[in-house]
Parts: sequence; C-alpha cells; structure tokens
Amino acid sequence: MFVKIRRDTLVILILAFMLIVSGRFMTYMSFASTPGNDSGVPISGVIIKGNDIVPTDSIRSNIAQAGLRPGSYIKGNNLVTSKRELPLNEAIEAAKKYAMMTTISGTKISPIVAVDITVDKEQGIVVVNVVEDFSTVVINNTNGG
Repeated sequence: MFVKIRRDTLVILILAFMLIVSGRFMTYMSFASTPGNDSGVPISGVIIKGNDIVPTDSIRSNIAQAGLRPGSYIKGNNLVTSKRELPLNEAIEAAKKYAMMTTISGTKISPIVAVDITVDKEQGIVVVNVVEDFSTVVINNTNGG
C-alpha cells in the first residue's frame, strides 16, 4: 500500500513545499510591515452620471483641473494634490465651474447647465451628476447656409 518515491524526488518535493511556505510568509511579512497611509484617503475614481452628448472623458479632464483626480488625497477637509493643498469645498466649487465649461467635442457648445459633485471622504470616490439642457444653448451659424 505504500507508494514508492525515490529519494531525489522526495527532496525536490520537500524543497518546493519549503519555498511555497517561505514565499507566503515573506509576502505576509512585507504586507504587515508596510506603514499605514498617513497622507489621507486617495481619490480612487470619478464617476460621471447624467450626460448624454458631452463625452465623459472631457468632463473628467476638466474636473481633474480642479484637483479631483486619481493621485490626490483627502486629508480631513482638505484636498492634497501634487502641487498644492486646498480646502475640499473650494475644490468642489472649482470642479463645478470647470465641468459647466465642458463643450461638445469639436464645437464651442456647452450644454451643461447644472452640476452636483459629491465626494465620499472614506472611500475617495467622486460622483458627478450632470444636467444637460439644449434649450438654452446659443448656436451661431456662420457658414452662411
């Protein structure tokens, strides 16, 4: 009933087991020894809702100009970017202004009339609700047609 295993195969199996166990142990120790994130909660993403025509990439890049982008941190009521530190409410107001200036690609038409931005301070998720209204858009036809 015993399975015959050669001695060199047994040594290889024992070494493989020891490597796996020591690798797991080293991974655990490296994770446990990393310092905590004292710099705050990182902005993990920007979610854009309510847009039909204006591209989300354009809105996201305009909001990033105000500092609400991945790579920034929320520390208390402040937003810490790579260049400066400012109050979070000022960053949200600036992001609203930038989002309302977003135009349709290739045109000067900006149909966004209202923006609501909420920031989750515990998870770092920025949610942008956009309202587009084309009834207020002024379109000048300069083609002569």
